Amino acid sequence: MEDLSNYRRSYEKSELLESNVPEDPINLFHRWFHEVEDFGGSEEVNAMTVSTMGIDRFPKARVVLLKKYNEEGFIFYTNYHSEKGRAIANNPNVCLSFFWHTAERQVIIKGIAEKVAETVSDNYFDSRPDGSKLGAVVSNQSEVIPSREFLEENLKSLERNFENKSIPRPSHWGGYLVRPVQVEFWQGRANRLHDRIRYSLQEDYTWKRERLAP
Repeated sequence: MEDLSNYRRSYEKSELLESNVPEDPINLFHRWFHEVEDFGGSEEVNAMTVSTMGIDRFPKARVVLLKKYNEEGFIFYTNYHSEKGRAIANNPNVCLSFFWHTAERQVIIKGIAEKVAETVSDNYFDSRPDGSKLGAVVSNQSEVIPSREFLEENLKSLERNFENKSIPRPSHWGGYLVRPVQVEFWQGRANRLHDRIRYSLQEDYTWKRERLAP
């Protein structure tokens, strides 16, 4: 067994205090997101982990790309028939998490996922390169396939079929909006005394702020 007990570092790059956070977690997320982006702290600052509770009753986490966020919540796109899509259909309670290691920051979002309007999915799909569009069409995401060659041959066939033609969005592919009910911001600090501020949505749609022990 490999011993990793000596893998440790001191976190000392920033702080998270009640005096410098807004009342709305989306505003703080926006600030953090662009601070990380502006300082070049991540190649894909919009990479996030989506955790769902599977129909097999096991949790599962995977990394996807955040494509939009606003006061309503956080939007990503996927195949609705995929493992994650089936899990969300069965239980829409999900968790999103961002880890920006160079800034020593995490954001953990509990929320409820719902499909976006078809026009929203259409508009995003139309903005994708043709290769990405065909990839969405050809892949029965999460299904067992016989080989890589099987996938590539199907892609070549689609490329011939759609040559010089527009590629429509498959009805089983689109976006999810995750409406947050709780957002936690984690800032690494020295001596493992990290800053943790949690926002919880109240019945009147205001946000309650609390400091958590590290």
